[in-house]
Amino acid sequence: MATLSVTNPTLADWSKVIDPNGSIAQVIGLLSQMNEITDDMVWNEGNLPTGHRTSVQTSLPTGTWRRFNEGIVPTKSTSTQITDSCGMLETYSEIDKALADLNGNTAAYRLSEDRAFLEGLTQQLAGVLFYGNTATNPERFMGFAPRYNTTSTATSQTANNFIPGGGSGSDNTSIWLVGWGDLTVHGIFPKGSKAGLSMKDLGEQTLLDASGNRYQGYRTHYKWDAGLTVRDWRYVVRIGNIDVSDLAGSTPADLVKLMMRAMNKIPNIKMCRPAWYMNRTTKQWLDIQRNLGASVSNTTSNTNIRRTLDESDGRLFDSFGGIPIRKCDQITLAEATVS
Repeated sequence: MATLSVTNPTLADWSKVIDPNGSIAQVIGLLSQMNEITDDMVWNEGNLPTGHRTSVQTSLPTGTWRRFNEGIVPTKSTSTQITDSCGMLETYSEIDKALADLNGNTAAYRLSEDRAFLEGLTQQLAGVLFYGNTATNPERFMGFAPRYNTTSTATSQTANNFIPGGGSGSDNTSIWLVGWGDLTVHGIFPKGSKAGLSMKDLGEQTLLDASGNRYQGYRTHYKWDAGLTVRDWRYVVRIGNIDVSDLAGSTPADLVKLMMRAMNKIPNIKMCRPAWYMNRTTKQWLDIQRNLGASVSNTTSNTNIRRTLDESDGRLFDSFGGIPIRKCDQITLAEATVS
């Protein structure tokens, strides 16, 4: 039996979603976010009960330039295996039956609660996709940031796909270019399970309040087993160290130039489904730079090269280089400097 806690909806919560005529109100999700990365992801079943193991080629065979009467040295390719684990994201929704049954709108009221849980879990998954680190949170899965978290190629090959934005301190953010595909980058779910968020109505249950007293209620179970595998690190590019405060100053990071560099890091853009990911603050300044230039007060910037528009002619761009731009509010504005 479950114990009711302060996380369970109260009568006050219920009254806030009831219209004056007694029907369920259309709740405005002020806490909802834009995390379109979960819509773009390619999902594949893992080859392990707990995740996925990928064989990655680390070197290619070479030939020998030979002369007459001389032999050649046999060579071969080399490979290594990388194992990515899945995390188990679960929760329960519990509602007092008498509360949910008020005015005969049981199903509609429970649906309004379901929407809130779906939004919350989606935000959690999006956050882990970018910042999940199994070294510090082994119950989760490894996200993008820990994989692309160095500028030193001696530390990791992924440093080749980290483009510094010139910022410092702890108020940085990132722009990500991800090329989704079965052979490049994709989400995973455990072998033998199902992809996506599952929601199971457990119906009427006997619940316990904080004092251990019983009452009847409704319970719903939510479960999302998910992970991420980067089969080819070359198909992810991180533009990091973008100083957020500098974007509003006279010497901001030139986002257009940085994104052009990122596009040319992808080996074959036609081999994947590419998308840009940034938070709405970065998207705002990207639109401003594309309309007015990198810095309207700096004559050495690209202002004189890019088309300058009046404020009334300003455009909001939904793509760059033919690649769609997705807003992701889980990309923080408080990243530490990557070195």
